[in-house]
Amino acid sequence: MKRDLQNTMQQAPTAMEGTKLRLKVCGMKYQDNIESVAALKPDYLGFIFYEKTPRHFDTKIPKISDSIKKTGVFVNAEIGTIVEKVNEFKLDAVQLHGEESPYFCSILRSTSLLSRPIEIIKVFSIKDEFNFEVLEAYDNVCDYYLFDTKGKLPGGNGYKFDWSVLNNYPSTKPFFLSGGIGLDQIEDIKKFKKSKASKYCYAIDVNSKFETEPGLKNISILREFINKLHNKKTMNYNVDENGYYGEFGGAFIPEMLYPNVEELRQNYLKVMAEPDFQKQFDKLLKDYVGRPSPLYFAKRLSEKYNTKIYLKREDLNHTGAHKINNTIGQILMAQRLGKTRIIAETGAGQHGVATATVCALMGMECIVYMGEIDIARQAPNVARMKMLGAKVVPALSGSRTLKDATNEAIRDWINNPVNTHYIIGSAIGPHPYPDMVTRFQAVISEEIKWQLKEQEGRENPDYVVACIGGGSNAAGTYYHYLHEPDVGIIAVEAAGLGIDSGESAATSVLGKEGIIHGCKTLLMQTKDGQITEPYSISAGLDYPGVGPMHAHLSKTGRAEFLSITDSDAMEAGLELSKLEGIIPAIETSHAFAIFKHKTFKPNDVVVMSLSGRGDKDLQNYIDYFKI
Repeated sequence: MKRDLQNTMQQAPTAMEGTKLRLKVCGMKYQDNIESVAALKPDYLGFIFYEKTPRHFDTKIPKISDSIKKTGVFVNAEIGTIVEKVNEFKLDAVQLHGEESPYFCSILRSTSLLSRPIEIIKVFSIKDEFNFEVLEAYDNVCDYYLFDTKGKLPGGNGYKFDWSVLNNYPSTKPFFLSGGIGLDQIEDIKKFKKSKASKYCYAIDVNSKFETEPGLKNISILREFINKLHNKKTMNYNVDENGYYGEFGGAFIPEMLYPNVEELRQNYLKVMAEPDFQKQFDKLLKDYVGRPSPLYFAKRLSEKYNTKIYLKREDLNHTGAHKINNTIGQILMAQRLGKTRIIAETGAGQHGVATATVCALMGMECIVYMGEIDIARQAPNVARMKMLGAKVVPALSGSRTLKDATNEAIRDWINNPVNTHYIIGSAIGPHPYPDMVTRFQAVISEEIKWQLKEQEGRENPDYVVACIGGGSNAAGTYYHYLHEPDVGIIAVEAAGLGIDSGESAATSVLGKEGIIHGCKTLLMQTKDGQITEPYSISAGLDYPGVGPMHAHLSKTGRAEFLSITDSDAMEAGLELSKLEGIIPAIETSHAFAIFKHKTFKPNDVVVMSLSGRGDKDLQNYIDYFKI
């Protein structure tokens, strides 16, 4: 049975004048990179099923927005092969880059073996001239044409053809413009849009000019291109190629640490993009950590505050918090870089437990530095670390809390630079640590998007909320929403005994620009630049700074920062326990205290990062409430 050609032809626009140019990003290869590009909302993503290219796609397409059309690129493939790929990958479009005839296109369109209707894009290569008469035979069997540069390769040659050739374009069929288009061509594109040749230009197709290596796209440069293409004046909230979030970030490190940090900087994105790394990372998150963590609708809490509250249950992960998402990623990274010894710092003990856990799993030596005060108030986690085989070393200097534990870990790293990897637990430290930690934790917001789509019919909540010390759980919760202006971002920090009490960790209010632990950020300090000792009842928020991404979010106003006192946090933790049967970590309790300070609308969807469970804090709760 053949399909009616008239019914299967896609309803493509016939006049492009004055309309927004669509964008296709081609040559996608690595899952993590695909997700990052998809977050920029291109109209098409191209996956090349041609084995002779280094961009050959041979893995799974991760879940991306339905608004993005998945396009399979083929070169002289058999119809059976194309049909197989369309059905397997649920492709929305097929791009034919070889010598496919009009008859071939007709048969492909009409075959009943396709599980879904597809758009057909036929490619033609141009150098200095082109015989447009060949197009007429394709007009009724293709949805679009794509004009690319004629070169040695079927595509991806990396240079542009003479676009003025298209002044003689005789058809009304909309077309894609391709061939060596990069950031430098923005002005050329704007001039082209004003020319006769652009009348039926439907989309821009980009590929090699945005790559750090074949198949791996540079997100920062691609975002800049998209913003300029559509004349958007938007802020970039991700790290740039120099390791900065706006004016915050960088790598301010002693010379002895430079080789270690530089080795990591040069390799972290490449390693994370490797299919074997992704496969092992995803498998461990699923089978060992227990991901995806549930997105739970808190019915009684929602009823009390007259809004729709969802809890992202990171407390149900193995080890009881979000921290293990990052430690698994970093220990796999360390193995690939040839490291045999792991060090870490910890405040509340959750990162220490997560690090000790993965070191036990991988059979690696583990040393965890922890402030003497934190060792006393987080005794259960100290015992867990020791049982897992880790050596817990107390930090005895300064305030004897998280800041000082980090100092000791850095000293260790300086003394053991060759065989040691430092697993930083928060989105802090010299570049690339803040970005690397954020990417490993981004699984949180990645899951929220599809889980919320299942429960609410939409990917974007009205607000995402997380407690924030250094900011790893917050970074992961915010990551896929940073450039979604309709999603409010709320960061909840520790006010301790009160912002003006002298016993606080409210960095957004009390901090100013400074350098701590290898990066420029907002930092609590005296007029002379000496670090002010922070205070919070929660060991995990007891830090004088904040990650550089969060400093940027605060400075630009993208995130709303709220400061919550010890007493409000403790009351919120007790309330959640009694209303929902969930005992949260005291760090997490700070986030839940916002409902007494901020009013939400009845139909607002508010997603809370429940970053950790309260087992470690039971004695603190018992002592505070005299239970």
